Amino acid sequence: MKNRTNRVHAIDGIRGFSLLGILLANMLIFQYGLWGKDELEAFSVSAADSFFYDFLKIFVEESFIPIFTFLFGYSMIMMKESLEGKGLKVKRHFVRRSIFLLVIGWVHSSYLWEGDILFFYGLMGFFLLFFLKRKATTILVWGVLLSALWALLLIIGTIVNTDSADLVDPKKLDTYIEETKVVYGSGTYLDIMHHRNHEDPLEEEAYVLYAGLLVPFFTAPMFLFGMYAAKKKVFLDPLREQRRNRLWATCFIPLGLGFKSIGQIIPASDWAEVFSLLGGPLLSLGYIFAMAYVYGQTVGSPLLRLFENVGKLSMTNYLLQTVICTTIFYGYGLGQFGKMGVGAGIILALAIYGLQLCLSHYYLKHYRFGPIEKLNRIWMYLSLNGRPKGKKTEAKTA
Repeated sequence: MKNRTNRVHAIDGIRGFSLLGILLANMLIFQYGLWGKDELEAFSVSAADSFFYDFLKIFVEESFIPIFTFLFGYSMIMMKESLEGKGLKVKRHFVRRSIFLLVIGWVHSSYLWEGDILFFYGLMGFFLLFFLKRKATTILVWGVLLSALWALLLIIGTIVNTDSADLVDPKKLDTYIEETKVVYGSGTYLDIMHHRNHEDPLEEEAYVLYAGLLVPFFTAPMFLFGMYAAKKKVFLDPLREQRRNRLWATCFIPLGLGFKSIGQIIPASDWAEVFSLLGGPLLSLGYIFAMAYVYGQTVGSPLLRLFENVGKLSMTNYLLQTVICTTIFYGYGLGQFGKMGVGAGIILALAIYGLQLCLSHYYLKHYRFGPIEKLNRIWMYLSLNGRPKGKKTEAKTA
């Protein structure tokens, strides 16, 4: 029982930690837009903000969403074992869960913010069903093969000079960013929603290619590595796994930072993007093992419990970040879009996350699940109290 508890605590803590990094990375999108965040010259940022921007690109961006992705795969195996233990049908519950994520993600992206990840996770949930009952070795082999193929395609695509930038007209992109500055900074809610849903510099064919085919293909390895880790009971006991966690953290973190630093240091080019994309998942794995090592070093730390509380309410906190930040930056709120600066955005992100640490702590003193998590359980289990009604549960009740 002790091992099971440690396992849940560590995973919740890592998930809570990842939400801090996700907020820091997403702050660039909240402040400058999905396309504007990589075109900061259009916003005339200061030298200090350029430094903070490079910091985020190296240490944060593209390295925390993969942690969330890894944990999504990990939690699928944990949930599968839990459902089987209750005598429940596994696939039908996962299908309902994926449908829930699709609906919440669609609402989130259509009515609040374009940076949603929940819809994509809902789609990937269907794909991952094929791996639920596979052996750990099979899952690992698929993860490694897809990673190698992804890296190979990146390199080949760079050599033949085909990337996403070729599919966006620079003049159209400049016009779109200027329009976004005006609409997001001073427009009404309906103006912003129309711009988000109907204006996009990326051609429809390119969107289908990248969002519909390549992105799921590129991200699948981290889902699979998470499933493999859960199958092998990794992070079951952080105290006993300290040596391994320290070893992998010291390998992956320097390697990931090295690749991402090269991507920022060399002049803007296709190869810079390749190095950054290769370094992102490596740094993610390093952060995961580093956080697990910290758990082994400081078992029962009050600070770690705060991270766990944020992780237990991950969907609610993720959506709350959107509500807070769009209210601050969009025209129907405080209208700070493109005005605050990258450094100030980092401070704001830390303040918002600090607030979530406190709110999550006090919320969980009174409730077991967050509001979004509770809705998910009600739908997934088709139960008004959000509790599963398995054969074994019913037998115990009787």
